[in-house]
Amino acid sequence: MTDRPLEDASLETLVAELRALRERNERLEERVADLEREIDDLEADVDDHNDELAAHETRLETQQTETNRLEAITEATRKRTGANKARIEELQARELEKGAHLQTNNVDEHEIDVPNGRLERITKTDNEPYYRLPDHEDPLNRDDVALAHGDLLPIQQLARMDADMRRATADALPTRLAAKLWQARADPTVGDDPWTTGCKSVREYVAASDLKHWIRRQEEGISETYAKKLVSRTIDAALELSKNRLAVRKRTQRKNGLEYTERRLILPADAEIPGETASSRNAERSSSSGTATRNPSDPTAPGDS
Repeated sequence: MTDRPLEDASLETLVAELRALRERNERLEERVADLEREIDDLEADVDDHNDELAAHETRLETQQTETNRLEAITEATRKRTGANKARIEELQARELEKGAHLQTNNVDEHEIDVPNGRLERITKTDNEPYYRLPDHEDPLNRDDVALAHGDLLPIQQLARMDADMRRATADALPTRLAAKLWQARADPTVGDDPWTTGCKSVREYVAASDLKHWIRRQEEGISETYAKKLVSRTIDAALELSKNRLAVRKRTQRKNGLEYTERRLILPADAEIPGETASSRNAERSSSSGTATRNPSDPTAPGDS
């Protein structure tokens, strides 16, 4: 009789453990079901990603094919363009060697092959920039060239400056006077022009006596003695600044029964002046002869030496 309670207790324990195991099994089954659903969802996502990846691969292959086609077209175009560019540069080089002036935006100055590898940039009267070979005039005479600053003689460069810039550039008064003297002959609008038209071997000249009076008109308040000194210094400056395009000649004259020799600053007829020709200067002087101050002396100068 004493063993009966023990058996009942063991049975209850087993029943409790069985219930616990059953509950745990149910939870595990629910967990397995959740995991299976999650796996199904993940597999569905994988399938979607695979489909999307396959679509991307197909699109990539299509784009790669198109890229290859475009690269082939581009390469062919590049070769044709390169060949055309080389031909154009060769033609441009030939034209430049013949004296042509080409607009700068049409020329690749870094690639074109010209003698000595040098191009000069100039501006014409249409205010457009052009390239040419140094010192090559346009054989077709298309638009006059506004000469580059470096093309001009020093005396021309100074003559083109205004008074303030000329004073800042040249400290010496004879240098500034030489520039103003050149400006007087080169610019018919100046008015006070001491130059006289010559003939034969002399294109233009100014006598020392006329130059002295002209200097006194330009520089108010200076004495006649100082003006005489400035004549010689101005002539020397003009010779240097013109790179000896100008020259000095002496002429023997007679006045009041006395014979004397006077110097003349002359521009020889054969002197090469950038941007000028003898015919163009004569035309300018003819058109301005009514207003410019002129020397009435005989231009033939038979006594020049």
